[in-house]
Formats: sequence, C-alpha cells, structure tokens
Amino acid sequence: MLELLEAERAPPRLVAHLILVHDVSARLVHALAHTHLRVDGHLVRFGAATHDVGKTRVPAELSHPGRTHEALGERLLLAAGFDATSARFARTHGVAPADPSLTLEDLLVQAADTLWKGKRDQALDTAIVRHFGEPAWQHFLTWDELAASLAAPAVDRLEWHRRFPC
Repeated sequence: MLELLEAERAPPRLVAHLILVHDVSARLVHALAHTHLRVDGHLVRFGAATHDVGKTRVPAELSHPGRTHEALGERLLLAAGFDATSARFARTHGVAPADPSLTLEDLLVQAADTLWKGKRDQALDTAIVRHFGEPAWQHFLTWDELAASLAAPAVDRLEWHRRFPC
C-alpha cells in the first residue's frame, strides 16, 4: 500500500491520516475479537488504511469536503490490482450508515474514520449496534464504552496529524 501512496504522491498529512485511522481500526478489531461478532479484521484494517486514497487525485478534497475521491479511490485500488471486496471501502466510507448494503466491516471503517478525531455519529453507532443483536440496549452500552475509549486520545492524534504538511 505504501508503494501506491508513494506512486500517487500522497501528501504527508493524508498518509498520517490513513495511519491514524488504521491504528483506530486495529484497536477496534482487537476489542471486538472479545465479543460474539464475526468481523473480518484484515478487511477493516485494509479499508481504514486506504479509504481516502482517491484524495491523491482530487487535491481540493484534502482540505475541503467532497465525495469525488470515493469512486476515484475505488477505481485506483482496482487498477492497482486490489480485489473489489477490498477496494470498496474507498467508496463506502462516505455512504450513509443506514444504507442496508453496508456490511459491518464497512461500518467499522466509517467508525474508525470518525473516532480517530474524537467524533461520534449517532446513526453510525445505531447501525453498528444492530449487528450485535438483542438486547440492543446492553450492546449499545458495550459499543458506547468502546467507542468512547477509542475517541478519548483524539487531542493527541489531532496534534500529531497537524505536524504533517498538506
């Protein structure tokens, strides 16, 4: 993956962002390994590490909101030889969490991309908890505690992220 980012001349701040989101995803996958959920941790970590690769082709979206990078990122990963199951995260990380086509892995990549900066998204939390099953209230407490612990070091992450040029 680093070779692709180098070939695409990914700015250091984008690489730092992908590292941070990957780190949160790895912690998330590790914590969920102790639950009844079956999560493809490799896919989640890959998706977190590549979800914004399309921004190398749409520099304006490095500093401003936009969705063009999502489809471009998926095509870029496919052209680089990655399979469709792995490449999809570049596209799905921006899809509304209530979309029924999203897998738990898609939602966890979205969560890592949100939690790294200390943010929470109620719709995303709800969509993830649905995968836990019943009783939802009990699983929400488990998820809430995990998400809060992953979001807590955001100030340090954001400070580290800011050290890299755009």
